[in-house]
Amino acid sequence: MREFSLPALYEVPTDGNLTDLIRRNAAQHPDVAVVARKQGGEWTDVNAADFLAEVQAAAKGLIAAGVQPGDRVALMSRTRYEWTLLDFAIWSAGAVTVPVYETSSPEQIAWILGDSGSVACLVETGEHSRAVESVRDRLPALAHVWQIEPRRTTAGKGPGKGAVEQLTADGAGIDDATVEVRSSSANADSPATIVYTSGTTGRPKGCVLTHRSFFAECGNVVERLRPMFRTGESSVLLFLPIAHVFGRLVQVAAVMAPIKLGHVADVKSLTDELAAFRPTMVLGVPRVFEKVFNSARAQAQAGGKVKIFDKAAETATAYSRALEDPSGPSLQLKLRHKLFDVLVYSRLRAVLGGLATHAISGGAPLGERLGHFYRGIGFTVLEGYGLTESCAATAFNPYDRQKIGTVGQPLPGSVVRIADDGEVLLHGEHLFTGYWNNEQATQEALSDGWFHTGDVGTLDTDGYLAITGRKKEILVTAGGKNIAPSVIEDGIRGHALVAECMVVGDGRPFAGALLTVDEEFLARWAQERGKAALTHEELLHDEELLAELQRAVDGGNALVSRAESVRKFRVLSTQFTEESGHITPSLKLKRGVVAKDFADEIESLYA
Repeated sequence: MREFSLPALYEVPTDGNLTDLIRRNAAQHPDVAVVARKQGGEWTDVNAADFLAEVQAAAKGLIAAGVQPGDRVALMSRTRYEWTLLDFAIWSAGAVTVPVYETSSPEQIAWILGDSGSVACLVETGEHSRAVESVRDRLPALAHVWQIEPRRTTAGKGPGKGAVEQLTADGAGIDDATVEVRSSSANADSPATIVYTSGTTGRPKGCVLTHRSFFAECGNVVERLRPMFRTGESSVLLFLPIAHVFGRLVQVAAVMAPIKLGHVADVKSLTDELAAFRPTMVLGVPRVFEKVFNSARAQAQAGGKVKIFDKAAETATAYSRALEDPSGPSLQLKLRHKLFDVLVYSRLRAVLGGLATHAISGGAPLGERLGHFYRGIGFTVLEGYGLTESCAATAFNPYDRQKIGTVGQPLPGSVVRIADDGEVLLHGEHLFTGYWNNEQATQEALSDGWFHTGDVGTLDTDGYLAITGRKKEILVTAGGKNIAPSVIEDGIRGHALVAECMVVGDGRPFAGALLTVDEEFLARWAQERGKAALTHEELLHDEELLAELQRAVDGGNALVSRAESVRKFRVLSTQFTEESGHITPSLKLKRGVVAKDFADEIESLYA
């Protein structure tokens, strides 16, 4: 058994809650832009004083509607300004926010709102409203549904009031003193939110995170990464779902610092918004950084400059690796790196907004390849690790002591322990207090103050954590070889043509894999090779494509021993999507569902 901890850098206030942050910002930094919102196609700053006023006006509407301290209020929306505004309004009314992914089905909505006992629900669109109304007869506690986007009036004479406008109007009769009392009703140990896990198996479980959890989490993240959180200078553009705990961490940390926070609802417009907003810091998941790399390489290939790009990527990786050597990069490598900085790297940084020097990545393994590439181009991606139960990051790489290939050191003030069987255990103020309405699951996950993550990992002598897989996902072949599928899958997904990969082989003679093809890059690949006339099905059986996918598999196999390598693969004609039920809203594979739905394809690997 091995464990490592770091002293806390932030002291959690015992008698406060998260609404103290916006009141403090308004008092200490009234004119500082703490949020930016998109209006009329332009980014408009909202200062701390105005943001507090908007939050409290919406909170008055919730109070007027009868929302009581401790009541649960659901919030279902894409990432937008109103998400953050209403989250703090719910807290300012003394209530508890229950996030719901905007892609959730009526059945999922019914479960989350019903299990949490939500008395009200704030939704974004008419489609969301209809989804909630379709299951409302199963939700006896639900008294109100407000829609962020204005509804059409019954007379059809244009839009009515949106949720924020409606709440502000309804709360006009509530005085400031009432909001002040409500805002102070919760303490550090009161529930702030119930975040339902994505549910890769079974029904989602509601993780109860307190105000203390967020204070301990965000306070220590901000203090450890303080040069990245400079008030009045730093900014972050949030495009992750705020219903996911990682997105929530970004939101609260930005308000705590405070730094300017922007929101992007549609990731398809992310490149344009990065250029317009120009954040100093980016938060994302590995798939985003993989896409940026693959898109840049595809553009270089289309312009006949792929050899230059590949040489630049090779140089960036070599330069990053040389930084870890005491002697540093050679003079020749420095000169080559400087040349490519002008030709390639500066353009890649411009795609990311031009001002950002750092990013934080979580949600899945980033991998050494991408880590070294991005650091080599002057855009350092700091990998972290966490779960909903740990209020997002429970470990992360510090900006000044990065170790690529690890998820960093423990959150200051917390402890990471590796059990005798390799499982990662956590202890600290940032942890959840239990699963809502599920005492059995709580007792299974929490033991003597330690949370059992279900992940397998190692700690080095400096306390850097490396995650090697999930206990329940470890495959054991017929020959008794243990395989951590995430390592190989990450390597295979690194190829531009691969959208998703799932390694199989439990109880089988060898490891196999199911692959899905990235439709965007498949079209480019077919065009470049004069095969655009082929049907989708014909392309998937094309020998040249299969050979290219074999090279992707070979890349994944290079990361493991031969006994762990993928011997055969099958290309699926469909995609793993949230709509198909094969991935969660946070992009995790539902392995059991995939294995069931594609049982015949798996069986054919071993025929």
